[in-house]
Amino acid sequence: MSVSGISGADRVMAIRAQILERNAALQRANQVGQTPAPATGGANPGFGATMEAALRQVNESQHAASKASEAFERGDTVDVAQVMLARQKASVAFEATLQARNKLLSAYKDIMSMPV
Repeated sequence: MSVSGISGADRVMAIRAQILERNAALQRANQVGQTPAPATGGANPGFGATMEAALRQVNESQHAASKASEAFERGDTVDVAQVMLARQKASVAFEATLQARNKLLSAYKDIMSMPV
């Protein structure tokens, strides 16, 4: 058991549940044909604002992974599972961002090659 009272396995299961919840929300949104409503409950933000928020989240997860790695290297943290989990989250977030970028670029190229 870790210092915070939550084991590494519990954290992994919580992250897994969050991922499954987000996937279900995305599937529901795709079935309806609209983007999912923001968690704030306000008006839908524009595409640029949504992308900026997503990129900010990815950046924050990469910074958190870097800080966790540095803390482990200094000997401040002994929970290597927590460090590896933070690094893996950052890696998955970056890969997802890269795939989204590739899809957007492909869609842009398709649109630009359409005859007018």
